[in-house]
Order: sequence, then structure tokens, then C-alpha cells
Amino acid sequence: MKINDILYKIKTALSLDNETILKIYKLVEYEMSEEHLINILKKHQDKGYEEATYEELGLFLDGLVILKRGPSDKVQDEDAVVELTNNLILKKIRVAMELKESELLILFALAEVTLTKRQIGSLFRKEGSKNFKACSDELLMAFLDGLDEFYYDGEEV
Repeated sequence: MKINDILYKIKTALSLDNETILKIYKLVEYEMSEEHLINILKKHQDKGYEEATYEELGLFLDGLVILKRGPSDKVQDEDAVVELTNNLILKKIRVAMELKESELLILFALAEVTLTKRQIGSLFRKEGSKNFKACSDELLMAFLDGLDEFYYDGEEV
């Protein structure tokens, strides 16, 4: 799945304007120019389209958590490299939006995906756990579609 598509779907679902997204990047001390932001939110066939990086997506999600929940008291290892997986994207959005298991069931159902509580729990297990289940691109896309359906207020930004 393209990083740009994930960013765009989150932007649309949560009705975030470009100013808010730039503020999110500032919360994690990342310099995002308005021009670059506009270009990564374009469709790939549009003139000026630029590819977003995994780092930009990860920082956006970290900033979204800070915007919605406030800064964390936990001390993070700045040098630690964490691979951004679909499971981690799902987890960061869940944390940012403070989604409960029952709300996750609704989000997936809105995208016509039926999961049990156990299946949802397995998406949030630590990788390597015997109950861990990798989140496919299709499942992440369904989650983002459900998020859009759940939060979208009908206004284009």
C-alpha cells in the first residue's frame, strides 16, 4: 500500500486540513513544507506528485497521537529504529483516537469486514507472540475506510 494513500485516507477520515497536518509535524519537530505536503497528498498521476516516506508517515502518526492525547511521559530512545508495519499504523491510530475494542469492531463492520474480538486482539499483539496476526494491506485499507465512514463529517477540507 502506498504511504501517500494512507496519509490521504487519514486526512480525509479525520477531516484534517493542511494547516492541522503541518501543526502535527511541528509537534514532533519535523520540518514539513506546505508545498511538499500538498504534493504528497496529490494523486500519483497529478503534476507535482511526490512520494511520501515511511519516516514522514511514522512522524505524522506520532504527532497525531500527541495532538489527540498530549505528550507522553515515557522516555523514548531517539536512536531506536522501529519498522513501520501495518500493525503499528493500526495501533498508532487506535491510540490517537482512543478506540476501544467495540469501536474497532464497528469500524471494520462499516467496511464490511467481520472480525471477532480475538482476531482484533491478535492484530495488536507483539510480533513474535503465538497469537500475533500480521495486518494485510487489505485489512488496513478496510480499517481506514471504516474510520472514514465513522468520523467523516461530510465536509471536504
